[in-house]
Amino acid sequence: MSVEETSKSGLHETPPQEIILGTRGSELALAQTRIVKEALARTRPSLKIAIEVIRTTGDQKPTAGRKGIFTAELERALMEKRIDVAVHSAKDLPSEIEGALTITAVLPRGAVEDLLLRKNAAPTSLATIATGSVRRQRQARWSNPAARVVGLRGNVPTLLRKFIESDWDAIILARAGLERLGFTPPEFEFQGQKLFAEILPLENFVSAGGQGVIALQTRAADLVAQEIVSSIDDEETHLCLRAEREFLRLLQGDCDLPVGVHARFMNGVMELQAQVFGDAPAPKMATGRGNDPKELAGEVFRKLEHEQEQE
Repeated sequence: MSVEETSKSGLHETPPQEIILGTRGSELALAQTRIVKEALARTRPSLKIAIEVIRTTGDQKPTAGRKGIFTAELERALMEKRIDVAVHSAKDLPSEIEGALTITAVLPRGAVEDLLLRKNAAPTSLATIATGSVRRQRQARWSNPAARVVGLRGNVPTLLRKFIESDWDAIILARAGLERLGFTPPEFEFQGQKLFAEILPLENFVSAGGQGVIALQTRAADLVAQEIVSSIDDEETHLCLRAEREFLRLLQGDCDLPVGVHARFMNGVMELQAQVFGDAPAPKMATGRGNDPKELAGEVFRKLEHEQEQE
């Protein structure tokens, strides 16, 4: 066979790259994985992308607390090489992860705020507010001392259905998750019920670390997968996530604790705001500005420590 014939036969062509994305099976997780797939398809048109649904403990039996119940099985599938990339909601990841794994890339951050949903357009007194997050529960009690705050668990459609069927006055959910499922403020319809959404101010309702961020986790030794997903990494979002996660690591707090921490770039400089609830109804608050995520997180953490010592 001649060189020309060999070339035409494709024997010397590089085989197309393939990658398997692992995800939970919830509607939101699948929607986020489709966003990742579309982003990769834009930067790597020839890439073959498969999606593998992994059932997690949290999906099978939602339980309050227990950070990592939505991520452990995905990480196990990654370690066992059943998938190449685990697609996570960054706020579900523990602040410290298995050393053989790494957060290689993140997509541009979605909306970071929480939404207060009502069934009535006109503002009414809030006798009962429902939310699953311990952070949101403390924030709701602080902002609405007279309201009864109740807990609940489930994925977004389940929570919306429970709200419609209940006599609660309001429910608090993350804006990014609702928007990724097509539910956008100021109002939308779910199962025939119109719902009205109020964007809660970040000054009082500081978001959870990683809220609104889709994180792509790979094996630390898998340089091929890392090179592929790095093509869609958003640098500013990644730096902000590192600052938030470092603060949580220092505090030893994840979504199981009433802690809000949010980083953003303002005029080219990162600003980190933290809100920590303790025994008192009102939270401790601290803010810092800087360029290094680790140093900034340490600065804000020390400010809160100092405030605690002054009491």
